[in-house]
Amino acid sequence: MMTEAVTNLYAGLDLHKSNVFCGIKDQAGQPIYRRRLPAELPTILQALEPYRPQLKALAVESTFNWYWLVDGLQAAGYPVHLANPAKMEAYSGLKQTDDESDALWIAEMLRLDILPEGYIYPKAERPIRDMLRRRLLIVHQATQTLLSLQSMVTRHTGQSVSAAKLKGWTLKEVRATFAEAYSQETAAAMLELLGQQQRIQHGLEKQVLAVVKLHGPFVRLLSIPGIGNILGLTITLETGPIARFAGAGQYASYCRTVDSRCDSDGKQKGENNRKNGNKYLAWAYVEAANFAQR
Repeated sequence: MMTEAVTNLYAGLDLHKSNVFCGIKDQAGQPIYRRRLPAELPTILQALEPYRPQLKALAVESTFNWYWLVDGLQAAGYPVHLANPAKMEAYSGLKQTDDESDALWIAEMLRLDILPEGYIYPKAERPIRDMLRRRLLIVHQATQTLLSLQSMVTRHTGQSVSAAKLKGWTLKEVRATFAEAYSQETAAAMLELLGQQQRIQHGLEKQVLAVVKLHGPFVRLLSIPGIGNILGLTITLETGPIARFAGAGQYASYCRTVDSRCDSDGKQKGENNRKNGNKYLAWAYVEAANFAQR
């Protein structure tokens, strides 16, 4: 129960696929609420409502499915923070941890102002960025389809066909290459799949480019050797407002362009977490460096 002496409250929400554990602490660090709730926004809002007047801050920890909860809490007027799971470490003195202790630890770090935070990408622009991410996924899938079809040709004929030539194949080339009916059907299906993947890929590119092409950062990126439309779009959307980074070093680290290593007495003793950061920006800058050398 809350008392009049309590002035500030801090909530930690440990979000899972089907439920969320909510823990609330007062300004002295004492737990005043702990409960597992279904992953339903109305239920969560109802549970938080009695504490709203004194709730100074609220933090959500989730690895992938936080959009709906963070957006819903922000729309309801709550001061929301997004915890960074890659940097979250439980108190080392604990012998046992569970969802309850995790939620309360999130609230405790929020109370102490030591919560490692992730960036809450603006809701209006997030779908555009995610569309470009799905475009990259489809590119990878199309590459797998193409390589599979190339290996099929080599297996059956002993000959190799370039990717550029294979992309221009029709049923005529399929029938001329494969003698067996089942092999023809398989190759034709893969060729059709490849065409669909490429059409979807180009369609997504066109939609994203129509929205982003007038952005100042995107236009300036295109002046850099090695950066074209796709890499420019990726860097623009994945970076977001550049002001969110304290300096060039922090941004370089976020792009995974900083060496990750632990040195002691002049010797390398191991590595830090080299996966911290944005894999899409890491890919984009590597591609840009390669293209710039051509």
